[in-house]
Amino acid sequence: MALQLMKLFVSATTETEVTPTVDKFFYVTVADTAPEGTLTIDAADFFDDLGAEVVELPELIANNSYYNLYINGVLQMQDISTYTPGATGVGSLSIVVPTGTDSIVAETPIVLEIANFDTTSTTDITT
Repeated sequence: MALQLMKLFVSATTETEVTPTVDKFFYVTVADTAPEGTLTIDAADFFDDLGAEVVELPELIANNSYYNLYINGVLQMQDISTYTPGATGVGSLSIVVPTGTDSIVAETPIVLEIANFDTTSTTDITT
């Protein structure tokens, strides 16, 4: 028998399932926030889709999540806000009103949308 190169035959298929969880939190401002000012909204000041008080703002899954901030229905740039997950006294959203812009006036709706993606993968290997 002649010399042969012996090698393994390996076949693999991976199936990944992505399950999104989207939470929306609402707040209506009670006072004006001037340019260069910071509006900080505690977790307990938000209410949910059913109008119930929020107990805790959810964690963001590392590398698999994001949040959107809407002020008066307009999507905002990411760098004007800071999101901190957690319960009352810990969890909050802080919004810095940039210099040279208009104030956030009293009774302005604020919407915080949080999207987390849970993934599971299964790999089948055939040799």
